[in-house]
Amino acid sequence: MHQPLSLTELQALLGRVFSADALAEWALLLGCLALAALLSWALSRAVTRHENSVLFGERVIDGALFPLLALALAFGVRRLLPLWELAPALFKLALPVLVSLAVIRVIARVLRAAWPDSAPIKLVERIGSWLVWAGAVLWITGLLPIILDELDQIGWKFGSVQLTLRNLIEGGLTAALVLVAALWVSAAIESRLLQRESMDLSMRKIAASAIRALLLFIGLLFALSAAGIDLTALGVLGGALGVGLGFGLQKLAANYVSGFVILAERSLRIGDMVKVDGFEGRVTDIKTRYTVIRSMGGKEAIVPNEMLITQRVENSSLADPRVLLSTIVQVSYGCDVERVIEALATAVRQVPRVLSEPGPAVQLSNFASDGLELTIFFWIMDPENGSGNVRSVVNLAILRTLGGLGVEIPYPQRVVHGLAMPALSPADAQKSASSTTL
Repeated sequence: MHQPLSLTELQALLGRVFSADALAEWALLLGCLALAALLSWALSRAVTRHENSVLFGERVIDGALFPLLALALAFGVRRLLPLWELAPALFKLALPVLVSLAVIRVIARVLRAAWPDSAPIKLVERIGSWLVWAGAVLWITGLLPIILDELDQIGWKFGSVQLTLRNLIEGGLTAALVLVAALWVSAAIESRLLQRESMDLSMRKIAASAIRALLLFIGLLFALSAAGIDLTALGVLGGALGVGLGFGLQKLAANYVSGFVILAERSLRIGDMVKVDGFEGRVTDIKTRYTVIRSMGGKEAIVPNEMLITQRVENSSLADPRVLLSTIVQVSYGCDVERVIEALATAVRQVPRVLSEPGPAVQLSNFASDGLELTIFFWIMDPENGSGNVRSVVNLAILRTLGGLGVEIPYPQRVVHGLAMPALSPADAQKSASSTTL
């Protein structure tokens, strides 16, 4: 750790950086950056990239691999400068900047991979970036050891344990780095599991969730140990917190346990068509606390997992994805019903999404007041694509078929009977006429 630089020394260092003597260092540094970018691009083409990649990011250059490679190359060149009889000036500033950039990129990419599209995570990234850059400035100017010594003088004593503000800050930073590393490993394992087509998607989700929870727990233990907290003292505190959380967060715990039960039993799977509490749709995601169900109209319902365990759930895709649909039409009494039934069954069987096995069936279901009521039953294999659209196509096929056969769909008919009025006597007729005149 170097001594703090005075203003004059810092100005002299900056003057050397932008002088003609530093041209060789600039060339070496630019070469390190170019080589790091080339290696990152080559590695991105050689391996299979996935969304929210920590190493490669979205455009390779914005991932964590580029600053890490640049830092490693710059550090190696910095060690070789004395052999080339070059006094390091530019690299004294470049190395802290590259370290800060690498730390920021790793933290940002890991957090985005763990919690994509999260507004609080973006705020944490911004705050962490400012802290890292502030630390880099203190490192370059040499003020960091002075500040750390001052923080070491501020302390508290808890029994036999002496804690200082420096220990708390260093422990917090170490804990944050350990948790970021645990998230990185869990995100990498989760992406590998979700890409395995040989396993069921629900089993991949439960395996990924369990691995992430285990790694975060282990990382938390290492972080607390790195922060100087005695883990044996957490036994009594953990028992007391467990009792309190058991009463206060029992609903939350029940949802988490229910999520693992659903994933393990496979009673609900991603892609199933279900109906819960009057809401019908397709299961798009199963989290450890809730399940997302998307209706055919685009609405999404977030259903707590406990509800899926304790209440009735209608699953159209649990054992057999085939779904039976029906539609009703009336024909006139004077038509050839058997011929109409055969023609309708043939027409419905030709609709693209209607299954031929089991094929459609047409039944004379009722002798209605206006005509003969026919019920058409048909099966589909893809309820996630909607049922109203295929029912509409079937109804159009029925309408075309009836029109081709010359069979009319009867309109409602009503018969009105008129009652004859009794004949009036001459005296009553005269009274009625006089009352009308008045």
